[in-house]
Amino acid sequence: MSLLRNPLVSAGFALLLSVAVGAWTIWRALTPLVAQLLTARSAAISAKPKKEKGWDFWTIEIENLSNELKEQKAVLQKRAELLDQREQRLAAQQKELATMRGEIEGLRNEISEKVIAIREDEAKNLRALAQTYTNLTPRAAVSIIRELDDITAVKILSLMKPDVVGPIFEEMSKTTGADGPLARRAAILSEKLRLMKAAKAANAS
Repeated sequence: MSLLRNPLVSAGFALLLSVAVGAWTIWRALTPLVAQLLTARSAAISAKPKKEKGWDFWTIEIENLSNELKEQKAVLQKRAELLDQREQRLAAQQKELATMRGEIEGLRNEISEKVIAIREDEAKNLRALAQTYTNLTPRAAVSIIRELDDITAVKILSLMKPDVVGPIFEEMSKTTGADGPLARRAAILSEKLRLMKAAKAANAS
């Protein structure tokens, strides 16, 4: 009781009580305001637009950049499609060329089989025979050629001059052999002789 009667203690207690009452009064007054602020903040956060395309912000510059990238992607995709189409055409053309090459090679082999060539080791004897046939009459030459095989006959005829071979073929067209007229054989020999000369001209060029 003696402490309560002390003026200093009484004054301190009164001050403390006054501060406590003031703080409680202020808290009661501020509580609704704090609640309103929290509610308003929550509403603002809820109303805030969500971030778009992985960005916290979205501006017209970013929109333009996005559109430009989309256009470039479309252009690249179009080019890729064109390249694919070109590759397919090239593959088809290569396949066609391979087929044509095979056909040409087959024709070349076929022609090579038909074309007659004179070997070096027989050229001297064939020239001698060609010179001998040149000195014969067409009828005499035909009588010998009809006994030769086509290859030997063509080799000899190829070494003779055209003005000598012509009368021989003419005589063959008038002559009949055991198998009938020799005109057909003259045509066969003439064709083989043409191929042989064509092959010589191609090799010479």
